[in-house]
Amino acid sequence: MAVHEVKSTATVTFSYSDVMGIGVDSVYNRRDPSDVIKVGNKYYVWYSRMDSPITSGYWATIWYATSEDEGHTWNEKGMALGLGEEGAFDSHSVFTPNILAHKGKYYLYYTAVKPTLGNPDKKFEGNHTTDFTAIGVAVADSPDGPFKRIVNNPVIVHSEVVSDFDSYRVDDASMMVRDGKIWLYYKGRCIEHGKEGPKRTEMGVAMADSPEGPFEKKGSLLDKGHEVLIWKEGKGVSCLASISQSINYAKDGLQFSMQHDSLENIPKAPGLYRPHLENGNPDVGIPGWGIAMNGRKGLTYLLRYEMTK
Repeated sequence: MAVHEVKSTATVTFSYSDVMGIGVDSVYNRRDPSDVIKVGNKYYVWYSRMDSPITSGYWATIWYATSEDEGHTWNEKGMALGLGEEGAFDSHSVFTPNILAHKGKYYLYYTAVKPTLGNPDKKFEGNHTTDFTAIGVAVADSPDGPFKRIVNNPVIVHSEVVSDFDSYRVDDASMMVRDGKIWLYYKGRCIEHGKEGPKRTEMGVAMADSPEGPFEKKGSLLDKGHEVLIWKEGKGVSCLASISQSINYAKDGLQFSMQHDSLENIPKAPGLYRPHLENGNPDVGIPGWGIAMNGRKGLTYLLRYEMTK
């Protein structure tokens, strides 16, 4: 198994290794893995899957795989969530999944789009003006499903205030249970930024009393954070901000300050093994490993990474 390691100049090191089962594939492309949870003796991960050579998550469905060797070898089990009904917010693509195990149930959060409004062929254009995203959730009694969409989907939609950080895109849910509430961290893009939006992505949070919502947005928390990765650390919350290549910390989960910057070779669209997403697991230790994505033109695939602090 190939291992690729690059030492960071900061106090954080990322190392990578190939995986079996959901790695490089000539038939399917995979990207945007969820956080990882362990149920029994198996680790679970969910991800976006597309037919090759499509690499964009805007043409995906959600699949899942299991591992019994801490994420080195994976067995792809099948589709976890397909497209919604015609006309629904998730009728064109479902992608960037994440997971929360809570009180005996499994909640699968996902981003979704529908065909472009007004397109005569009912196709998705991927424009910067009308192709809004939303975040939905499906629930199951087992991590193997079947996952069923909740009645009040979607649970997070774009803001109607054009100057807000999330007036165009909401995406990339990352979950936490804190202070008796469900915290849903997500990234947002402002419609006023147009094509520059991806470079100006910000991270926000919404809270609810139940995993099914309703969620109340609390606004933007951090700029320069195109991909959302958060985890419990001590009594607070840490996050990896990809655009600024930094790790940030907030004791209250809201007011973040930079702890490590100038990080090198950070993982792309990473999910992390997070024991605190599992039912009743009190583990709040610093994270160790997860699944990220890599790729080049016409190819995206998953690989394993370790983060050492």
